[in-house]
Amino acid sequence: MKIILGFSFFLLSFFASAQIDSFYLLKPDRVFDGETMHNDWVVLVKGNKIENAGQMQFKLPANTRIIELKGTTLLPGLIEGHSHLFLHPYNEASWNDQVLKESRAERTARAVTHANATLMAGFTTVRDLGTEGAMYDDAGLKTAIEKGVVPGPRMIVATRAIVAKGSYGPHSSNADIDFPQGAAEVANVDEMEKEVRTQISKGADVVKVYADYSWGLNGENEPTFTTQEIAKAVEIAGSSGRFVTVHSSTPEGMRRAIEAGVHSIEHGNNGTEEIFRLMKEKGIALCPTIAASEAIARYYLHWHKGIDPDPQMIVDKKKSFAAALRAGVTICMGGDVGVFPHGDNAREMETMVEYGMKPVDVLRSATSINADVFGYGDKIGRIKKSLLADIIAVNGDPSDNIHEIRNVVFIMKNGKIYKQP
Repeated sequence: MKIILGFSFFLLSFFASAQIDSFYLLKPDRVFDGETMHNDWVVLVKGNKIENAGQMQFKLPANTRIIELKGTTLLPGLIEGHSHLFLHPYNEASWNDQVLKESRAERTARAVTHANATLMAGFTTVRDLGTEGAMYDDAGLKTAIEKGVVPGPRMIVATRAIVAKGSYGPHSSNADIDFPQGAAEVANVDEMEKEVRTQISKGADVVKVYADYSWGLNGENEPTFTTQEIAKAVEIAGSSGRFVTVHSSTPEGMRRAIEAGVHSIEHGNNGTEEIFRLMKEKGIALCPTIAASEAIARYYLHWHKGIDPDPQMIVDKKKSFAAALRAGVTICMGGDVGVFPHGDNAREMETMVEYGMKPVDVLRSATSINADVFGYGDKIGRIKKSLLADIIAVNGDPSDNIHEIRNVVFIMKNGKIYKQP
């Protein structure tokens, strides 16, 4: 028995050493390093990290495996900035039906499939901003991916997210019925502090707060929290090294979030020139989620893009996005995926270009900018020595034609190859 155990330990040590010492040389036509495009670059990977990147002026280890990627652009693994892996498109099942009628087991099974589709689209990291009624199951999925139980992207999770009591859903017209909620409800500063601490203890990497929602007298979007309540979340999260991001579409909700010191704002549908100037001054990033707005317009307003006139919500979205660009606000790439299909994450990148961003700026948003804003710039988001080997290759040059970002031919996450020519 001792001999068998000793031999088994030797094999495990051998294979672990082989993985650590494995080298890959990636040879594309060009490399986008997260900030700049380079010609005649190669990338050397050792184990799960980037060993070297640049022109071929270094000696290759004897056991290096060379992967030719002719005709391609090599990029850092893309980072999805706003995802809901536990949701699927609302034209398949409404949000209410997903929260109330789909079991946690079904939703987790779907999330596993969604995670794989996301990875195979070239998105090696997701910031998942709320399970929408599936409790802390995103933290469990994150662990399963890290253990190699199922394939998927790196996950930055928010667990349940936080809403003001009475503002969220699902709702009932019968006041005697209390439905399970899609997020954690709080009603004052003390409850906010307790909930932030709870979510951190359950595995939240980021705290998400809904600064406004459709709880006005006639269903209008109105602010839900005071500045002081949001600031308490920022204070508690910040003491643990975590950031707070807020869902907000109204100028007043955004203003309160800015004054409270949040790190980023999601959506910003009706942001004004003044609000975006404040965001720029305070260094607060915007994740505009354009693709989700267009998907909702198609589902509920029966809008046919390119055929019908833009509905008012799309007119407003284009106006606010243009104002954010003029103000120089840091723009993250995140589509609110789950409202539309997982694996179709590139839709947001294409729409950002359509709405006025340069393709190379969108590539930056989906790589180095997202990594920096989310606090992971020392690990991912760039092709740079010592960073984790999250690397993809696409046919063509997406800095010239953003649609090429869909033509993924090579995927590596943490030094492991998931797809290659």
